[in-house]
Amino acid sequence: MNGKIFEIHILPDLLKFGFTQNKIQQNINEWLVFSLFTDGKISSGKAAKLLDLTRIEFLDLLRQRGIAYIDYSPEELKEEFEAVKTLKPDKSK
Repeated sequence: MNGKIFEIHILPDLLKFGFTQNKIQQNINEWLVFSLFTDGKISSGKAAKLLDLTRIEFLDLLRQRGIAYIDYSPEELKEEFEAVKTLKPDKSK
């Protein structure tokens, strides 16, 4: 993984929850991306790319973490409406 290395100190009581170094790194990256997203500094598409996820996977991760994600920028809302136009109706129902 490329990037800057920071030294952090983890409280011993937190380590009792079975965190590995990789899990801590993943959680920190997610937290930083969630913060940028909820502060409106990046779009859900950019957030997904930063976490190497699809946009749908990112939105599902937000749901799992209890973070509201229905806060579209005008560009994202336009993309959503365009995507809906391309959907074909399910004729089996």
